[in-house]
Amino acid sequence: MSDRPQANDATYVLLNTGYLGRGVASTVALVRDGDTLLVTDPGMVSDRELILAPLRELGVAPEAVTDVVFSHHHPDHTLNAALFPNARFHDHWAIYHGDRWEDRDAEGWQLSPSVRLIRTPGHTPEDITTLVGTAGGVVAFTHLWTTPTSADDPYATDLDALHAGRERVLAVADVVVPGHGPAFVPDGNTPR
Repeated sequence: MSDRPQANDATYVLLNTGYLGRGVASTVALVRDGDTLLVTDPGMVSDRELILAPLRELGVAPEAVTDVVFSHHHPDHTLNAALFPNARFHDHWAIYHGDRWEDRDAEGWQLSPSVRLIRTPGHTPEDITTLVGTAGGVVAFTHLWTTPTSADDPYATDLDALHAGRERVLAVADVVVPGHGPAFVPDGNTPR
């Protein structure tokens, strides 16, 4: 099976560009694919308005968000999940909605026609990447890179797996959105 999503009809907007150093904030995005309104990694930010204000500007109420994906379970990527009370929450092994827990492996999970989840361990054993098919190519929302220039992850549980995941993602991604930085276009200088 190809890692590419089945379709390329989604759009995305970065709601907050994350950072490390002067504090920590996750990169948070909104993905639209038909009726699917997906937020990735709604974690730590200096003020929740950094997530909510851009959503308002886009005409999206937090209650309208249908899905949230956690790249992994560290608080800097999950802390603001409760902002989205009606969403289904996706991680490496299940979908959670209200009081329901549905077991499923994230590997290859087609969340919507243009959104596929894949397992990409390395930072933690449970990391996943969200691959989004857009008109401009495949966008990967991932923690395989902390920032666009991060060569190695000092907190990685398995550097070999991290580097293998990077190769897998680079085989399909036209744009990479790292866990704590701005989106970048991979090139020959991209850390592998």
